[in-house]
Amino acid sequence: MKIIIAFLALIGYVQAISYADVLESEWNTFKTEYGKIYENKDEEQLRRQIFIDNKEMIDKHNKLYIAGEETYEMGVNQFTDLLAKEFESLMLPSHNITESDSLTDFIYTQPEDVAIPSSIDWRSKGAVTGVKDQGQCGSCWAFAAVGTLESQHFIKNRQLISLSEQNLLDCSSRAPFSNHGCDGGSHARALQYIQINGGIDTEQSYPYRATQQSCRFDKRFIGATVRAIARVQVNSESSLAAAVAITGPLSASIHVSRNMQFYRGGVFNDPSCDKPTNHAVTVVGYGHDNQGGDYWLVKNSWGSAWGESGYIRMSRNRNNQCRIASNAFYPLV
Repeated sequence: MKIIIAFLALIGYVQAISYADVLESEWNTFKTEYGKIYENKDEEQLRRQIFIDNKEMIDKHNKLYIAGEETYEMGVNQFTDLLAKEFESLMLPSHNITESDSLTDFIYTQPEDVAIPSSIDWRSKGAVTGVKDQGQCGSCWAFAAVGTLESQHFIKNRQLISLSEQNLLDCSSRAPFSNHGCDGGSHARALQYIQINGGIDTEQSYPYRATQQSCRFDKRFIGATVRAIARVQVNSESSLAAAVAITGPLSASIHVSRNMQFYRGGVFNDPSCDKPTNHAVTVVGYGHDNQGGDYWLVKNSWGSAWGESGYIRMSRNRNNQCRIASNAFYPLV
């Protein structure tokens, strides 16, 4: 009996060493892949421990995913060495502005006599620019506004032009728009700025800097204009689907829960994200997945290394999960 116990203990010891070696290898790979350089050894040790804690959480979740008990997979990405509070501080706006119907020209509701397709992906129609990266700046509101305008401009004019988020970051802080640059803002007020301003510059003429600077708008480089702003009927996923199918991609607000930080793929189903919205995205389609069910196809602004090449499929028809249908807008061009 003593021999058996000793043997089992030895196996456990070897497994522990093996797992530790795997974690160390994954840590080194993570640093290389994402170009992580830390100020000193103490900082690196702290980041290493945070990485290990997050990796253990990811592995635990993925066991449930493999067993069919979760609909989405988590994975290591550029945020795996960050605490939840750090991630929120760096990537999510500190000012969450409540949207108002006064910003819009009309409310879109689902037409009663119009059938919409079971799925749509505006990327396949050439209507969506590549995934962008907001960097360590809470400027998601600007990327969401630009995302819907780029697509709406393409649908009307058959020209896909990358537009300037920096233009919005620098120029829409004054009244009546009152956005807060990297500290947050409103995608509806960003569209209102473009409407009143007479247009927005192109990305090429006014590149992104991930920090608020002085306004340098130049009407010679306008890439698109807005003549009116529509808001989708609040909290109506059916109206949201109709708007996406009939009119094209639109901007929306969501709540980012802890698990979304490490999302890798699948249909993100997280009932815990029924909280006030804290992030803005662009909805470019919807569909159905055999494992995860109905989903929204969402373009994020955290770079292409996150999620499904920069996209996330979010649960659809699950009581407005993450409040995705609470604040959805699109421009008329």
